[in-house]
Amino acid sequence: MPELTPEQIAAITKSVSDGFDEQIAYTQKLVQFGGQRGHEDAVQEFIFEQFANRGYSPVKLNIDEEKLSEHVGAGKFDEHHSRIPVVVGECLPKSEKPLGKSLILNGHIDIVPVGPLDMWTRDPYSGHIEGDRLYGRGSGDMRAGAAANLWALDALRRIGLRPGSKVILQSVVEEESTGNGTLMAHLQGYQADAALIPEPEDEKLVRANVGVLWFKIEVRGTPVHVNAMGTGVNAIDACFRVVTALRELEADWNQRGVGKLYFEEQKHPLNLNVAKINGGDWASSVPAWCSIECRVAIFPGVSARSAADEIEAKVATFSQTDAFLSKNTPKISWNGFFSEGYVLDPGSEAEKILGKSHQQATGEEMQTHTTLAYLDGRVFSLYDKIPALVYGPVSANYHGFDEWVSIKSVKRITTAIALFIAQWCGVEEY
Repeated sequence: MPELTPEQIAAITKSVSDGFDEQIAYTQKLVQFGGQRGHEDAVQEFIFEQFANRGYSPVKLNIDEEKLSEHVGAGKFDEHHSRIPVVVGECLPKSEKPLGKSLILNGHIDIVPVGPLDMWTRDPYSGHIEGDRLYGRGSGDMRAGAAANLWALDALRRIGLRPGSKVILQSVVEEESTGNGTLMAHLQGYQADAALIPEPEDEKLVRANVGVLWFKIEVRGTPVHVNAMGTGVNAIDACFRVVTALRELEADWNQRGVGKLYFEEQKHPLNLNVAKINGGDWASSVPAWCSIECRVAIFPGVSARSAADEIEAKVATFSQTDAFLSKNTPKISWNGFFSEGYVLDPGSEAEKILGKSHQQATGEEMQTHTTLAYLDGRVFSLYDKIPALVYGPVSANYHGFDEWVSIKSVKRITTAIALFIAQWCGVEEY
């Protein structure tokens, strides 16, 4: 790979700094767009324009549900999932022969719900800055990282340099629900020699990542007036009994993974989250219906289909031991993530260069860690068979209240990304 001179390293570092105030203002604007699931059109249109203004010839990729449904890694769609197009741009070298290797810079623009507004200190879409923190839903997860991808390229441009190999910029939706946005770009044939995703990873590189499944369980009861409760069946109570059985499966899965490579430090890596519950329609009636929506993690190497089969078998087996459920089997449906986890094998050239770039930007050796959340890195690792470098800024409270990202950390990782692009792709003059 091309080596940078000390002068080039200093120039790129200074260039990131020179443009950083504008970068933070841009990041604030991304946060201020908001745009919950299915309503990311305004922010995606803005990003499309930003790519176009820089000459990256952006295109919009429609979410093709039929095409996705044929892929083993696709999430399960329902009416709540986003159909907003993915935006893809390309920064192409002048040279016919690449000076280095190609790269995908991927970032998701979708965000999770804000929850009760009165539990936020200020407007969740304010983009407010206080000290080293930029606040707002999506600030850390991951609009600051998405901005860093673009502004790392801007830092090179500012000093008259461009990547000497193809760089593909991807702004995707559905990372928080299905992973289908990045998978759609994969199915459209966008490929490179490595991918980098600046998720909020505390300036560490993700070594291993769990897979995730979302599912819904529906139970029907027998409604009666509460004065004759004993003659009816409470669907909510019955649903709780099913959850107890699923907790047994959760414990079993975690026990099977004790000592698993890269998960040795995790006491309980596979979490079953009962995230939503709905049921009943009258306080004086025994509820006739209940549904719960759940998320559960699986270890890398375990297929989503085999995990789903185990869940369905566990519920069916338990139901046969329950006097009511044996005659009224709960219904299970799959309504989101249906993904396998991945491991980033150590020792790749891409990881070595990112480690060097991190050291040049921060003065410290890059650390790795295991993450227990879903990551789009699995698309690149499992299906493109390329190094998926998930590495991004210090952040906190994502998926919670008063989410924030460290401004100083954003500057460090933007510098590291710019240096990585230069050293992985090579650089040439505009």
